[in-house]
Amino acid sequence: MCVSVGDVFKALADPTRRTILDELTDRNGQTLFEICARLATKHGLGSSRQAISQHLDLLEAAGLVETKRSGRFKFHYINTAPIAPIIERWLTKAEESPCESI
Repeated sequence: MCVSVGDVFKALADPTRRTILDELTDRNGQTLFEICARLATKHGLGSSRQAISQHLDLLEAAGLVETKRSGRFKFHYINTAPIAPIIERWLTKAEESPCESI
């Protein structure tokens, strides 16, 4: 699956989606129920399961989240590979030629 850098930025533009990625970074392989519970308890986000599911769908479309089914459960895992082209494009080049302080 080929994902554009624009899709990645679109997915990262929303604070709720960034918080979901933070949660998957802390504890990878969560179900929708677990993600919703952690967002509510740790971050005070009272979004519905349907809203979080839509956020996860967009993150999955951008390649930032992968899913694996096991029985009735669908587990969500973070995938950092789509961020690599962004790092390569700007951060690596910026490190090679640092700006001088004014």
